Amino acid sequence: MKYLSRSSLCAMLATLALSVPALAQDFRVGFVNTDRIFREANSAKSAQAKLEQEFSRREKELNDLGTTLKNLSDKFEREAPTLSEAQRNQRQKQLIDQDRDFQRKRREFQEDLNARKNEELQQVLERANRVVKQVAEQEKYDLILQEAVYINPRHDITEKVIRALNAAR
Repeated sequence: MKYLSRSSLCAMLATLALSVPALAQDFRVGFVNTDRIFREANSAKSAQAKLEQEFSRREKELNDLGTTLKNLSDKFEREAPTLSEAQRNQRQKQLIDQDRDFQRKRREFQEDLNARKNEELQQVLERANRVVKQVAEQEKYDLILQEAVYINPRHDITEKVIRALNAAR
């Protein structure tokens, strides 16, 4: 009885092993590189341009403020030996306060920029995911991956997705 069950098991495993390649041929896998979509898709480029326009004025103001602060600091370093102790302490305190204000403004700018960038990229990603789903359904893919350690280039459908995204705009 044991012999019969082992041979039956071996026969089933052999049948399964022979049928797996046939199943694998019907299974279609694709890969999408989201970093590339964020770099190359027109919607991502327009989102980047929108952010640059939205934040360029604040960035220029921050850069000007940083330059002014550096000039004041350099001037203080040059004049410090000729200033009285009280004047030196007062100007040093002013510089510290101005630097603290500058650092706060720069941090707020960076936080605002990151929040808006995340909002814009999320919208691009949502559009891209809809397009990926459309491509997958049209071309009958069973699985689409967005991250992988290695992917054979023949499974990469990023270019199709970028073309479809650009056409949808």
